[in-house]
Amino acid sequence: MSPQNHEQVVTQAVMNRYVNVEKTKRDVLTALQHYRGLGPKLDKFVFNDGSDQELLNLDGTIPVRYKGATYNIPICIWLLDNHPLSSPMVYVKPTPDMLIKASRHVDQNGKVYLPYLHEWNPNSSDLPGLIQIMIMTFSEMPPVYSKPKTAQPPGATPYPLPYPTNSPGYMPMPGGGPNMPYSPAQTGANTVYPPYPTQPGGYPPSTTPYPVYPPASTAGYPPSQPPTSYPPPYSAGGITYPPYPSTTSSIPTGQATETSGVTGTSTTASTGTITEEHIRASLISAVSDRVRAKLRDSYGGSQAEVSVLRQQQADLNQGKIKLEGLISKLEQEQTELDKNIRVLRDKEGEIKNVLSRLSSATEPLNVDEAVTTTAPLYKQLLNAYAEDQATQDAIYYLGEALRRDVIDLDCFLKHVRSLSRKQYQLRATMIKCRAKGNMAG
Repeated sequence: MSPQNHEQVVTQAVMNRYVNVEKTKRDVLTALQHYRGLGPKLDKFVFNDGSDQELLNLDGTIPVRYKGATYNIPICIWLLDNHPLSSPMVYVKPTPDMLIKASRHVDQNGKVYLPYLHEWNPNSSDLPGLIQIMIMTFSEMPPVYSKPKTAQPPGATPYPLPYPTNSPGYMPMPGGGPNMPYSPAQTGANTVYPPYPTQPGGYPPSTTPYPVYPPASTAGYPPSQPPTSYPPPYSAGGITYPPYPSTTSSIPTGQATETSGVTGTSTTASTGTITEEHIRASLISAVSDRVRAKLRDSYGGSQAEVSVLRQQQADLNQGKIKLEGLISKLEQEQTELDKNIRVLRDKEGEIKNVLSRLSSATEPLNVDEAVTTTAPLYKQLLNAYAEDQATQDAIYYLGEALRRDVIDLDCFLKHVRSLSRKQYQLRATMIKCRAKGNMAG
């Protein structure tokens, strides 16, 4: 499918179905541009509760390089309708000639579990990054292996040889036959590739898996010979790691076959004799697999500790921000309090100076000179107010004198009329002064 067709399919799929149309379209087209083995499809997805929904998915293969060879792993990436707010759902889709190899990243149903999906961030996570993480993860732990074609011959006795032949119980190598489920990179016809880790035939998964290798000749191994005369391939946690690689063709009985090893090429006789080169290569492979498993376990534990420490660091940083805010607020309040204290101390000093000056004065205080104004208008207003209050007091005491018969009514009315006229003039003067000085009242 051409890029124009991809864009048309994606546009029709996300339109009226997805919340973030532009972000989803841009993310999908970017992934399709980098990985040509994937194609967009609109299909119905059935959830665990039985409900279904039409969702856009990327179906196809991604290239995974494993021990020098490139394999195409079939996958399917489903995008929810609120992508990229929610992480995609990724599944491994084995062909009829494949079986799923369960691990901590892939379950028996083919669903993929990765820290990248668990820690999905809508702002920084995208489909090309997810696919790249899957390629790196599958290159260390392949998610599928080839399905066994035939059973072991009844008369054959399994021996844990340090290198396998191309038996049906193991994934065929690139260019190893018509049943190869992957598309390897283009190489020479006689190039030897390492096989994937496979599920050994004839042993249950719960026990320590030892691969069954059909010997080159049953006559070369007597039944009484113990099967532990050669070092077995290393296994850890129920996962069998690949033994020494063999050629792409099976070893016929009674015929010498040339096999590529880790350090060079050695010749196996028709009787199936194991040379020192094979034993050395098997030991190197077992030791390297054991070290790799140890490093993987150590890396997993370190990652868990780092995640816990990062969470603690985030909590401490949040606490630090809160404490810094409280400290800043307290510093502001302390500054304001110091300023108020300085103002109060200055006022206190002024009051003490006035009291000392008044206490040391020998002449009596003149009340009229004690209160002064800053402008003639204010002085006129002050004098008018004082005379008004004095006139009001005079009228009051004239009333008291009339009540006590100190003065007669004619004298009372005469003085009250005169004082009232004066009081009217004073109050009019005060109103004009307030208006002139833009004062309220």
